[in-house]
Formats: sequence, C-alpha cells, structure tokens
Amino acid sequence: MNVSPLDLRQQRFRSAFRGFDKVEVASFLAAVADDYEQALRETDKLRQDVLRMETALNEHRELERNLKATLVTAQRLADDVKAQAELEAKRIIREAEGRSDLLLEKTQGRLEDIQRGIDGLRLKRQDVETTIEATIQSLHNTLEFVREQEVHEHDDRVLLHRPRLTETPPEQEGASAERRRVQG
Repeated sequence: MNVSPLDLRQQRFRSAFRGFDKVEVASFLAAVADDYEQALRETDKLRQDVLRMETALNEHRELERNLKATLVTAQRLADDVKAQAELEAKRIIREAEGRSDLLLEKTQGRLEDIQRGIDGLRLKRQDVETTIEATIQSLHNTLEFVREQEVHEHDDRVLLHRPRLTETPPEQEGASAERRRVQG
C-alpha cells in the first residue's frame, strides 16, 4: 500500500466509544505527513543525485575507455615509431659502413697509386743519378784526355821551338814549317 503525504493529511477515522483524541491524532498525522513528505523529497533528490552520478560515472567510464584506447594507440604508435627509427638507424649505419668501406678502398687504391708513383720516381732518380755519374765520369775522362793532349801539345811546341842543333835538310825544313803553321 502506497500512502502519500496527502493521504495522511486527508485521512479521517471514525469515532468510537472511548477512541483516541481526534486533535492529537490529526496533529500526529499532519506531523507524520510532513516528515513523510520531507523523506519523499529527499529520496527524490537522492534518486536524481544518483542518476546524475551514474551519468557522470558512465561518462567517466567512457572517458577512461577512450583514454585507455588512446594510451594503447599512443603506445603502439610510439613502438612503431621506435621500430621505424631503429630500422632507419640500421639502414643509415649500413649505408655509412658501405660508404666508409668504399672510401677505404678508394683511399687504399690512391695510396697504392701514390706508392707506385713514389717507387717510379725513386727509380727515375736512380737512373738520373746513374746518368749524371756517368756524364760526370765521361766529362772527367774527357777533361783528363784534354789535359793530357795539352801537355803533349805543349811538349811538342816546346820541342818545335827549341833551337836546332843540326841543320835540317831543306825538304824536312818545309815539312817542319808546315807543322808549325798548323799547330800554331
């Protein structure tokens, strides 16, 4: 049985012999009706608060689900970015190692070319030194020969210019004069 505060206020009891005091019963029913009405208002307010809180709780749960989904997505995205960055770093390292290997090969080739050039220049230097030494020796020999020739010519001139002790026959005298003219 649902009794409203209005039912409590409008309720009338029959009179009986030796019954309750009507005024007391009426004032008690009015007080009970007021308290009951107040309890119903509070209950209604509490129901509305519960509905609001349930709505807010559902919204918070939905936000929590969205946040969790966002966090999971962000974590996956971060993992993907990290994995891509690692792959990119490995690729860059491989390319750098390849370039450095190629550069080392080129450098080694240039070093070998330079070393061959140096070796070739050393051989040319030795050849030039040998040629110069041979030229110097040849010039020295030539100089010695020229000096010896000058000494012999000087001896011959000295001999040609000495006074003759004996008379030379006229046919030899013409040959000696000719010789002096050619040498002198």
